[in-house]
Amino acid sequence: MIQADPLRWLGVRHTARGGELRVWSANATGMLLCLFDSKDPDWVTRVRPMTRDAHGVWSVQSRSLVPGARYSIRVSGPDGLTHAFDGGRDLLDPYARGLLRTPTGQWRSYVQDDAFDWGGAQKPRIPLDHTVIYEAHVKGLTKLNPALPEELRGTYAGLAHPATIGYLKDLGVTTVQLLPVHQFTSEQRLIKQGLTNYWGYNTQNFFTPHAAYATAAAQFGGTGAVLREFKSMVRLLHEAGLEVVLDVVYNHTNEEGRLGPTSSFRGIDNASYYRQDDTGAYIDTTGCGNSLNFSLPAAQRLVLDSLRYWADEVQIDGFRFDLAATLGRDETNEFNPRHPLLIDILDDPILADSKLIVEPWDVGLGGWQSGRFPRGYLEWNDGYRDRMRTFWLTDVHAARQYGAAREGIGSFTRRLAGSAHVFSHDRGPLAGVNFITAHDGFTAADLVAYNQKHNLGNGEANRDGTSDNKSFNHGMEGPTTDAAIITVRQKAIRNLLGTLLLSAGVPMITAGDEFGRSQRGNNNAYCHDDELTWLRWDRDPWQQQLVQVTRRLLQLRHENPALRPVRFARSGERVPSASRMEWFNKDGLSMQEAHWDSPAERTVQYFAASTPEVEQYNRILLVVHGLEQPVTVTLPEPEGVSGFTLLWDSARDDLEGTLLHHGPGSELSLAGTSMQLLVAH
Repeated sequence: MIQADPLRWLGVRHTARGGELRVWSANATGMLLCLFDSKDPDWVTRVRPMTRDAHGVWSVQSRSLVPGARYSIRVSGPDGLTHAFDGGRDLLDPYARGLLRTPTGQWRSYVQDDAFDWGGAQKPRIPLDHTVIYEAHVKGLTKLNPALPEELRGTYAGLAHPATIGYLKDLGVTTVQLLPVHQFTSEQRLIKQGLTNYWGYNTQNFFTPHAAYATAAAQFGGTGAVLREFKSMVRLLHEAGLEVVLDVVYNHTNEEGRLGPTSSFRGIDNASYYRQDDTGAYIDTTGCGNSLNFSLPAAQRLVLDSLRYWADEVQIDGFRFDLAATLGRDETNEFNPRHPLLIDILDDPILADSKLIVEPWDVGLGGWQSGRFPRGYLEWNDGYRDRMRTFWLTDVHAARQYGAAREGIGSFTRRLAGSAHVFSHDRGPLAGVNFITAHDGFTAADLVAYNQKHNLGNGEANRDGTSDNKSFNHGMEGPTTDAAIITVRQKAIRNLLGTLLLSAGVPMITAGDEFGRSQRGNNNAYCHDDELTWLRWDRDPWQQQLVQVTRRLLQLRHENPALRPVRFARSGERVPSASRMEWFNKDGLSMQEAHWDSPAERTVQYFAASTPEVEQYNRILLVVHGLEQPVTVTLPEPEGVSGFTLLWDSARDDLEGTLLHHGPGSELSLAGTSMQLLVAH
């Protein structure tokens, strides 16, 4: 376990004798605090030497360290292949809670004014089985929304505007997961190309909100104004019953490779903070130029302190850890699911109620760690994403080309039922965050309209972004006026959304998929801060209808606990809050081995009955058909079921004029590549 005493606290705190700054560096031989003029952050007004204790913590007290004070540190140390000390360079305090840019382009830390009245707002604490995540970009979500005052569009305040909150509540999501909002910068390569890092996975500091997402009034409103706007956003979302989860990037920093910009960690103690070999070359498991060394207690403590700050003082509900396998790499650079940092996050009382979501891989050796994180973590289920895309898209494409799909329905159903082959019984189906799309990759609309990526606008000759998209354009690459192709594409989107929202596990919707947002085939739009990535609010009728479909699916998920089991069922046992599952073929008979694996038998009837613990008893029947030819199925006859009522059909925008009530053993017609949800009585 990480010991609290040696490092106590780091950064600036207020004392009876003014402010005190504490910075850790194991290898530094000297450290200075530089204070800057209140009007000119490039003008040093005072320099104070700092003293080192036995644990590598350098400290200084100054009555000038008051809210609003601008400061830097200058660190000297030994030469050597693994070091990067420069005693004349102004560096950021890693624990700074305020940052600003000087007229000459330098960065300064400043002492934050963190006073705020929460007005009694409480974290919503949505149970996992009721959680629906909506992954969104702070700026992109509201930048084009005409319902917002222009000065609020694309800001924290815009996200908290009644129009935005009303849309999210009406849609039915519970948890807004924000792409990175820690202060970040664009990579040097992008700046030279005239591009920008839009997504934000290039962190400058782990304790400050990204200032550019605040309104102009907050950006120029003095000490604490940006933080107050951020906290106000959280408070208003909480008052509306919506959770806020942050996508956090602790695996690397914006200092890039060894020749990248030096602003903080590299100048403070390069040999300690970054993984290197004996020649000083970085061991990069992130693909971003560097990887923080989490075998180091100080680096572990940095992450814990940052998480505590956001969870406690900013009232954040949870965190999605980018490239989380890097956080679990030990002193030999091997992933260890019992890594001290991973365990201490779980054990920390301040984080006890936080949703902890990991991206369970990185790009290093042995980087794919899906299913191996400890109980208490939720994992992005990339296997779910790939399987569902394959079933509805590439298998359908193969059937058109070769007369048969490549696979049957068996692997689809394993993912639909909660991926028990990935997540252990003690973790249960809610350990998996299911998704069809995310910020990284095709949107849902582009999955059904493009066979190839179209990333030329990224400036890398279309080399960037994955080529393995598991997409299908349904006969025409990109936009088309062909009515038949448009119809089948829209049905394919409904199939993807329906599968996501009716599966066991925690679903994540990517903002814009609910209305068919396109990025014109760009599957790596990280460097586009423009209308390619911003959500449009002037929508075509079919897009408005898709929003209605998404809303209906979320309502059905909420109303039917059999769709969202908390635990895996066990044969012969009554497991509370599990769903007892039965599987039937198109003839209404129990599935046999040949039915699971045959590419010609891609129809299944999934019957799930809840095991009540806190909600009413519930039984559903989900009928899935994965071939383009229509099919007539015979409904099963489960014990105790007197009838079924149709709730949703992916082949239709609504159920007007449709026969809704069906008896066990009766026939039900399904359109090609479609699914229907029924409730049992």
